[in-house]
Amino acid sequence: MKRTNSINSMALIAVFASLTAIGAFIKITLPVVPFTLQIVIVFLAGTLLGSSRGLQSQLVYLFVGLAGLPVFTKGGGITYLLQPTFGYLIGFAAAAYVIGFIIERVPVPNRKHFIVANLAGTAVTYAIGVPYLYVALNSWMDTPANAMHVLVAGFFSTIVIDIALAVGTGLLAARLYPILKKFIHTKRGARHELENTRTRSH
Repeated sequence: MKRTNSINSMALIAVFASLTAIGAFIKITLPVVPFTLQIVIVFLAGTLLGSSRGLQSQLVYLFVGLAGLPVFTKGGGITYLLQPTFGYLIGFAAAAYVIGFIIERVPVPNRKHFIVANLAGTAVTYAIGVPYLYVALNSWMDTPANAMHVLVAGFFSTIVIDIALAVGTGLLAARLYPILKKFIHTKRGARHELENTRTRSH
């Protein structure tokens, strides 16, 4: 049973890592920080997979990209660490964990909880991504930029739509969450009954 649960967890982690990669290429090109649909997958990873598996899904995505597969918006490889937008990818991993952590603390989460968790995840993403962008531009990118320029390029240009997505995805998660929980519970019950049947037959 534990082995089956582990396989299911790995499958979900792999699915959400793949979806994050796909989301990287559904984008709107902006001058410094492109807008992508990755954050929608991050919201769903946190709310539906929980803190641990949500984080793992994003770490798998990061490790695969840094290993050289072109799953990031501008390619892949270890040098992607030097991209000024890499901080947002780190932020995605942290956000998935925070979102899941918040939902896990609520016995029966509703739409309000999912929206609040997503907004918290959005805040975490920007709290990591914007400072990383500032440091990158003003150090190894050798592109001097003051704080206001960085805020305009890396915060104000996308925050409104990200908030809208946080709310919309929260409403979606409120519908998907009980379905996923029921599905997992049903599978566990079926496995438990099968094991009991085998035990009785022996």
